[in-house]
Amino acid sequence: MARRGSPAPPPPPDFEENIVDVDVSEEMRGSFLEYAYSVIYQRALPDARDGMKPVQRRILYSMNEMGLRPDRGHVKCARVVGEVMGKLHPHGDSAIYDAMVRLAQPWSMRMPLVDGHGNFGSLGGDDMPAAMRYTEARLSREAMLMVESIDEETVDFRPNYDGQEQEPEVLPAAFPNLLVNGASGIAVGMATNMAPHNLGEVVAAARHLIQHPDATLDDLMRFVPGPDLPTGGRIAGLDGIRDAYANGRGTFRTRATIKIENVTPRRKGIVVTELPYAVGPERVKAKIKELVNAKKINGIADLKDLTDRKVGLRLVIEIKNGFHPEAVLADLYRLTPMEETFGINNVALVDGQPRTLGLRDLLQVYVDHRISVVRRRSQYRRRKREERLHLVDGLLVALLNIDEVIQVIRQSDDSGQARQRLMQIFELSEIQAQYILDTPLRRLTRFDRLELEKEQEQLRKEIAKLTAILESETKLRKVVSDELGKVAEQFATPRRTVLLESSGESRIADVPLEVADDPTLVLLSATGLLARTQDASPLAAEGGRSSHDVLLGVVPATARGEVGVVTNLGRLLRIEVIDLPLLPPSAAPPSLAGGAPFGEFVSLGDDERVVGLAAMSETGGGLALGTRQGVVKRVVPDFPNNRDEFEVITLKDGDEVVGAVHLPREEAHLVFITSDAQLLHYAASNVRPQGRAAGGMAGVKLGADARVLWFGTVDPERPSRVVTVAGSASALPGTQGGAIKISDFSEFPAKGRATGGVRAHRFLKGEDALIFTWAGPAPLRGATSAGKPVPLDHPLGRRDGSGEPLDEPLGAVGGPIGSAAAPATEEPPAVD
Repeated sequence: MARRGSPAPPPPPDFEENIVDVDVSEEMRGSFLEYAYSVIYQRALPDARDGMKPVQRRILYSMNEMGLRPDRGHVKCARVVGEVMGKLHPHGDSAIYDAMVRLAQPWSMRMPLVDGHGNFGSLGGDDMPAAMRYTEARLSREAMLMVESIDEETVDFRPNYDGQEQEPEVLPAAFPNLLVNGASGIAVGMATNMAPHNLGEVVAAARHLIQHPDATLDDLMRFVPGPDLPTGGRIAGLDGIRDAYANGRGTFRTRATIKIENVTPRRKGIVVTELPYAVGPERVKAKIKELVNAKKINGIADLKDLTDRKVGLRLVIEIKNGFHPEAVLADLYRLTPMEETFGINNVALVDGQPRTLGLRDLLQVYVDHRISVVRRRSQYRRRKREERLHLVDGLLVALLNIDEVIQVIRQSDDSGQARQRLMQIFELSEIQAQYILDTPLRRLTRFDRLELEKEQEQLRKEIAKLTAILESETKLRKVVSDELGKVAEQFATPRRTVLLESSGESRIADVPLEVADDPTLVLLSATGLLARTQDASPLAAEGGRSSHDVLLGVVPATARGEVGVVTNLGRLLRIEVIDLPLLPPSAAPPSLAGGAPFGEFVSLGDDERVVGLAAMSETGGGLALGTRQGVVKRVVPDFPNNRDEFEVITLKDGDEVVGAVHLPREEAHLVFITSDAQLLHYAASNVRPQGRAAGGMAGVKLGADARVLWFGTVDPERPSRVVTVAGSASALPGTQGGAIKISDFSEFPAKGRATGGVRAHRFLKGEDALIFTWAGPAPLRGATSAGKPVPLDHPLGRRDGSGEPLDEPLGAVGGPIGSAAAPATEEPPAVD
């Protein structure tokens, strides 16, 4: 060996120099074309007949040869990959395994051809599949249709890459795999991207084409209206689909399947149950979060992924109150992968050449291939039956002449001589004579003769049937059509993808993003539910409200405005009206069952409770407050805009607010009802408005140990009622029915402010205080604290009369648009 830096050794004496001048451009052109053809033909593009790329075809063929059928157990994917790579596919193991994984993914294939066991990835490629040493696989039932009758000379075979094995050029393909499962691939200078379809629809179109070879595209599209994607979803607009079916190229838009529903008691949401083809939830979530953070999309409050194996895909996009879900959805379609464009490019190999095919061309290529498969299969089966019949005929000749046959064999020197003598004496062929010599003597019984005659008759019938098929093109096509029908009957599934004639953009574009600031009513029920409605007529309707939907407060507002919640401690807490659940105007009867507990909007102390609502705008007569110690206060709404909570009355020690009402007008009357059954009412105009820090003024004169049990407002121009329930002051609230009396409000004369009022109930033996009371417009609705209706059809009594026994404790009373009262929260004081 020459040392480094020394001159190269001279060539050997017999060395002959051979230098070939090659044009670089020609060499590059030829090499590139050879490489491009190799990629197109042997890797990237599917064959139009079976819809398989070479690697996919080799995987299915190898698994079938390994016996990995649906009735067998799973084996390691690494074993399959090694078999395919070692015998048929001389490329990297990752390429084989990736192709195998896709064949097993139900979200990639409309009819998966590999039955996988283990982690084969997730929708959209969000999670990678496990390594092939961990996963297992076998052929699916649908894959058996692809390799069915491959051992009956139905397709041509060719040598593998090293000439030591044989592989099929194409699979028999008992169903149109290319249209059903689609395909995608990138070659050199061309690519293919084909959408999956529904098996039942494609088979119906293929059968129609078999029966009507001159069928037009419109005829076929009656059976195949559009793609049927494995992940469902929706296709918006069908014009691009027709273009693709006509000339092999076109685009269509796929959309997620969504539902707009109430995801919380006070919020609507967009629930995504299906995504566009090849789009995973992680990609959608990441894009939505990016847009929200960049403030490119408004109205989204929260995003939750509730997907699991039981319910499937479920993405919940909560919409902020004040935004129309339809308008937010339009932005999601426009800016996120919830709407994707699918470009159809039907490029496949036909006779080894890439061609762009329309729907009719794809079906025609498959039908021609299937006719060829059935013809070759019939020829093979007829030949095999003819060969068997030839042997059976010879064996029957031997059975009819069994004694002579045995004598000939015994007199022969060797098997060759016996074969020749049998051929000469009984006019048998060499194959027949050899078969007779190979047949054991136990097969030459009379019973076997009957079986052979029966087999002979059956073989002749089958040969005649196969011959009729081969000699009649009509019968051959009928066989192909009938077999396709059986496949569809066994394996077809309902359509998953919904086809929409139009995208619906014009309808969505008319929906504004934010809710208009329309007038609305805010409702507070006696059970602590808050809601809003845009229609007050159902509330005023006779019998229009469920018995347990007793209203504690009704105040006017606007959809994008605010209302205040007043507590017994004199605090007012702001609430955004748009955050409240909207009751549907079509509800009959309207119910606050769709409302939300006020605890979701405000935080209260341990001894704090809500006593009413306050309008935040200067409407009507303002806000009126009544306290347990008989103080009244009227506040005209002029509240600070920079505070979410503040005091609206300064309370004395031991005092608390028992009622807070919105006054529709100053002419409305304020009503006090005390525990010792005194009722006082006077016009609200008698109470001058005060500032927030004021402590109010004397509202009613209380007797010894008496307190205000109820405070509210009554319109003197409307028929109204007074409900009083008397009982024992020593009993716990809500534990006794008491004695109820309903009086006409007109019987109670108005008195001056700070007076004692008039008697509203006469106590009988065992009664020493009011335990429940209410005043408001008729008709009355009563309910227990648990919401059970309590009938209030008692006759009207005198204002100072006694009551009738009440069967069960009364928890709340309300009128058609009015107010309600909750039971006392502490024992009323004893009254002399």
